[in-house]
Amino acid sequence: MSARHQMICEIASAKAISSPKTGEKVDLEAIFGTNIFSENEMRKRLPKNIFKALMKTIKNDERLDPAIADVVAQAMKNWALEKGATHYAHVFYPLTGLTAEKHDSFLSPDGKGGAVAEFSGKQLIQGEPDASSFPSGGLRATFEARGYTAWDVTSPAYILENPNGNTLCIPTAFCSWTGDALDKKTPLLRSMQALNKQAQRILKLFGHSNPEYVFATAGPEQEYFLIDRKLFSLRPDLMIAGRTLFGAKSPKGQEFEDQYFGVINERVLAFMFDVENQLYKLGVPVKTRHNEVAPSQYEIAPVYENANVAADHQHLIMQTLKNTAHRYGLACLLHEKPFAGINGSGKHLNWSLASGNMNLLDPGDNPHDNAQFLVFCAAVIRAVHKYAPLLRATVAHAGNDHRLGANEAPPAIISIYLGDMLTEVFDQIEKGNIKGSGKTGFLEVGVDTLPPLPKDAGDRNRTSPFAFTGNKFEFRTVGSSQSIAGPLVVLNTIVAESLDYIADKLEKMTGGNMAKLNENVQSVIRDIIKEHKAVIFNGDNYSEKWHAEAKKRGLPNFSNTVDAFKHVISNSDTYANLFEKYQVLTKREFNSRNDIYIERYCKEINTEALLAKQIAKNMFLPAAHRRQNELASTAQALKEVGIKNPDISFLKEITGDVAILEKTIRKLEKVIEHKGKGELIDHAKYYRDEVIPVINELRAISDKLEVAIPDDLWPLPSYLEMLFLK
Repeated sequence: MSARHQMICEIASAKAISSPKTGEKVDLEAIFGTNIFSENEMRKRLPKNIFKALMKTIKNDERLDPAIADVVAQAMKNWALEKGATHYAHVFYPLTGLTAEKHDSFLSPDGKGGAVAEFSGKQLIQGEPDASSFPSGGLRATFEARGYTAWDVTSPAYILENPNGNTLCIPTAFCSWTGDALDKKTPLLRSMQALNKQAQRILKLFGHSNPEYVFATAGPEQEYFLIDRKLFSLRPDLMIAGRTLFGAKSPKGQEFEDQYFGVINERVLAFMFDVENQLYKLGVPVKTRHNEVAPSQYEIAPVYENANVAADHQHLIMQTLKNTAHRYGLACLLHEKPFAGINGSGKHLNWSLASGNMNLLDPGDNPHDNAQFLVFCAAVIRAVHKYAPLLRATVAHAGNDHRLGANEAPPAIISIYLGDMLTEVFDQIEKGNIKGSGKTGFLEVGVDTLPPLPKDAGDRNRTSPFAFTGNKFEFRTVGSSQSIAGPLVVLNTIVAESLDYIADKLEKMTGGNMAKLNENVQSVIRDIIKEHKAVIFNGDNYSEKWHAEAKKRGLPNFSNTVDAFKHVISNSDTYANLFEKYQVLTKREFNSRNDIYIERYCKEINTEALLAKQIAKNMFLPAAHRRQNELASTAQALKEVGIKNPDISFLKEITGDVAILEKTIRKLEKVIEHKGKGELIDHAKYYRDEVIPVINELRAISDKLEVAIPDDLWPLPSYLEMLFLK
């Protein structure tokens, strides 16, 4: 029996895995946040003056007083020790796409043969990991190793549990000895400062004399696949590349449309319960779980919260999904397109603006009369239109190229869906013919026992890459494997620039006279809509007509990562100046990120090419040769028993396909050897134009052979097995 068939038998005969909590009552309110050093926990453990000083830093963006650090560190250590922690770790997010952490023990020798648990304010505030092994995009030479982590007081410390001991995790920023940001968190925090500064100006114009801190909120919907780990272990492409480089289409995929919101498999549901309980303890407000469109595809979605905390929580969600899947004999796939021919996975980023308890993107019952909302909404429209290429680039990478533009995900064209009511309001303002906005009313469904349902003013548009969904925007192009920090940095910065533009206009036009505000608000909004309405589209973003229309409107359409970054690099001075003006990224930091992401694109494609060659050469070719020999032996045997002209058409077909396979393997070997010349973007262009097409050629002939070769000879688990066997 082959390893593949042995694994299938083991899966089929395995007992159902149940959650360890089965039969036990879970008190959600009691467990939520038990593993975070929360505001309530700090209030109980810190002196009042220390607590108040710390809250000022957290809630008002004031500088941390180092003098309080020792007191906080002592309280945090005592709490962590009570929770079973033996080590602490400064957790940071380097530009690799992974979470990084270095663990240090609380234990310190006392010089008398014993030891004590120590944790000082200095250790809390600053760590020092080796920065030389993380990508810097030329910011640092390899030998320049010193790097620092700095405590992010606005994101709570938490306990990461392990059966053999727990760890106190401290969210931190990561920078080099020269002060350059080497992570995702630092620019995010800077962008939120920039956003607050400009939003405060708008709020003061509307009569808020002392407005509360303005911050972005985020709620990312995480899509993912689950397959049995035994099958996963037999797929080198899934293990290394995160996606199947080969695989013939399953007889059944998603065409029956029976997966979406379907009943969740018991084993998967047990896994979900476990994931959610862990996340509840960590204060992650996960709200929704359901089957997604494709078989074995699922979604977990939190309630939206402070964008910085949401970004940290998103890393925790991905980490928890992967770790927990292993315990249930499953493998969690976060790649944007693990399987060809069925829906890929995204990470829809719900984004809004808040000040205290006020949602600045809530239109209220009558958005026409909500001038403040209209200003903030107009700022977003202007920002998205003016900086669409930046938004496109921030979600550009090799994995997402398989997803964006297909009839499952938003196109690469960045546009905004506003819905009928808001579109009507802005149309009226543009034309100067203001009548009012449409009413929502109720939806009658024709069943006497059902109550009237409140009806929203506009429908939803699942094809839009940037859709207004009632009191927030949903940025739907973010890839499932990506951190949300990058898109948040861009969104926050470009909206800050738009708010700056509007505030300058209104301050100049009103001269401080509030009586002039309304008429000038209308004037500014009218000019913005006239200049930027091309980005508003409420129709079907998948249609060919829209692609043609978008071109007429001058909207950029960068269908792949190379084109997206080529544009950004060609206009690097403009974009770098934007980030530098608002102190989000220096020019050095901006350019370094372009280099890092382009280099990563090249490495990913090169890895896939090497892997595809190895699998085809070492696994598929021997299987094809064995099938060829079987057919030839059968034909010869038939001749020997007297059949003069046995049908050898299948043998001829296999022989021809094997020849194509061998030829394509050699072709791939050749294009891998030649790396291209010039700048990094030229190397990336070579991989896109020369390497990827040959990988696709190799896949086409391999997938054809998979269907033609007997099941017992084919070495890899099939799509049918991976997607439907649990």
